[in-house]
Amino acid sequence: MWAILGGLTLAIVFYVWDRVPIEIVSASIVAILMAFFHLFPLEASNPTTADLLAGFANPALITILCLLIVGQGIFQTGAMEGPTQRLLDAYDQHPKATLIGMFAFVFVISAFINNTPVVVMFVPILVAIAKRMEKSPSKLMIPLSYMCILAGMTTLIGSSTNLLVADTLMSVTGEQLSFFDPSIPGLFLAAVGIVYIIVILPHLLPDRASMEAEIAGGGGKQYIAQLDVTSDHPLIGKKPVAGMFADLPDMTVRMIQRGEHALLPPFDQIELKAGDLVIVAATRQTLTNLLAKRADFMRGMLEASGPGDNPTPGDSLVMAEAVVAPGSRLIGRTIRQIGFRHVTGCIVLGIQRRSRMIRSRMGEIRLEAGDTLLLFGASASLRGLRADRDLLVMDWATTSIADPRRSNFARAIFGGVVLTAATGLLPIVLASFLGAVAMIMAGCLNTRQAARAFDMRVYLLIGSAIALGTAMQVTGAADLMATGVVSVFAPFGPVVLMSALFLLVAILTNVLSNSATAILFTPIAVGAANQIGADPTLFAMTVLFAANTCFATPIGYQTNLLVMGPGHYNFADYLRAGSPMVVLFWIAYTVYVSLLYALGLA
Repeated sequence: MWAILGGLTLAIVFYVWDRVPIEIVSASIVAILMAFFHLFPLEASNPTTADLLAGFANPALITILCLLIVGQGIFQTGAMEGPTQRLLDAYDQHPKATLIGMFAFVFVISAFINNTPVVVMFVPILVAIAKRMEKSPSKLMIPLSYMCILAGMTTLIGSSTNLLVADTLMSVTGEQLSFFDPSIPGLFLAAVGIVYIIVILPHLLPDRASMEAEIAGGGGKQYIAQLDVTSDHPLIGKKPVAGMFADLPDMTVRMIQRGEHALLPPFDQIELKAGDLVIVAATRQTLTNLLAKRADFMRGMLEASGPGDNPTPGDSLVMAEAVVAPGSRLIGRTIRQIGFRHVTGCIVLGIQRRSRMIRSRMGEIRLEAGDTLLLFGASASLRGLRADRDLLVMDWATTSIADPRRSNFARAIFGGVVLTAATGLLPIVLASFLGAVAMIMAGCLNTRQAARAFDMRVYLLIGSAIALGTAMQVTGAADLMATGVVSVFAPFGPVVLMSALFLLVAILTNVLSNSATAILFTPIAVGAANQIGADPTLFAMTVLFAANTCFATPIGYQTNLLVMGPGHYNFADYLRAGSPMVVLFWIAYTVYVSLLYALGLA
């Protein structure tokens, strides 16, 4: 028992020290435990190798990894980008209402999906809003992360922590948490957190000027691009209003080629027809948004771009810039003459020439040295261009874009997972597993992208924490720690005991992984409840909410790390912004359980 407690202390030290990769620490824990119990077996109930490795096939762990794959499918197809873009478009008319609506949208989504893709999706949108507000992104990034964490407390699948607590409670006591069991206390704590975010947090956040150098694809340089109006194109029948086409926001239509006739602005009496070529000037970001959010525009672009294989749905799609090199064989030739798509597998979306703005269709533009081509295609095709001496591919200007052609499938699969899990029609592990398989079979993402969503650090960390929790139970270490907590705080009643447990777990979750904290402390909390004759489920829920109180450090939760760069934060910013929130949550939860006991509900 003392050896296991010493190993637990050492494991926490190495996790916090962060000098050794988390994967190595996790694998070492399992290896040492297996060797220890082989060399020094217990006389009774000695854990076998299979017992210690059982955590890696744990249903809660499989559920977490499957939900990561489902979330990656949502992100890969841009399934949630339509509503978010509409919110961004509404900002100019109703700025405050839009900002409130956007954070409410983040909250609702994060209650049912892994938080990481939600934050990735909203970071660029909030950076754009911060620019329109003439404020630093540092005022919005930490609130985004905190809203995701708050929402994750409200359902059983909102956070991996919740699933792990539920699984540990089930294995120790046989009691099962339902989908909405965390909802009432979770919403109470979330309401307290939202008030803190609105009233107090803005005064604690830094106001740092954003970096002048923009992310690749930012900037305002214009590309000449060509939209071919195919037979079933969404632009057919569209008319301009005041010279602008509503379906082409933030684009300047420079010319419409109809047969042999070039139609120039103004376009007041023109109705677009099949076969028209629309020549536009647009920024890279505008073209990226058009392709990532409109599957019909992407299909039209692929159909009109000449012979070549279309990217398979699920392939990783990227957009990159490439410069025509001096002495290139492409100089003096047009895109059509080169057969660019057939040769490279990539589509030229636009051409940018610094010396002048071109007004002609792209098939007639003869390339010059120094021209910048905006390329679109599968990542494998772009990688093949890196060895091309005629083009200089700018790796720093290469960005992934969503493939919207399977977004409806992704939405349907995601809705099915949530519906079947919430109604109890299927067990959560089965619903999430079927959802992950369906995402791959429907082409929302391929196996390589699914494997990237399968986070090895999470897998090893949770598996090793479960093994350590097993060792603590069989050696009596968990009961010893529970006895220590009970002996100090039990004389003051169950409310004080839960309050002390909440504060301890809340502090540790900010320096240790919240998943590991949940697994290690749930059996301790259950043991403490059993010793004083209290409800073990309520004590397990105490660990659940405390382990989610990871606001005070960037390492406390992955979304805190994700916003650290865009918000230009340092470690002290998280301590200043999050520490009061941890204390506030501790007080709020203590008040909540006090009310439960006062009303006789506990």
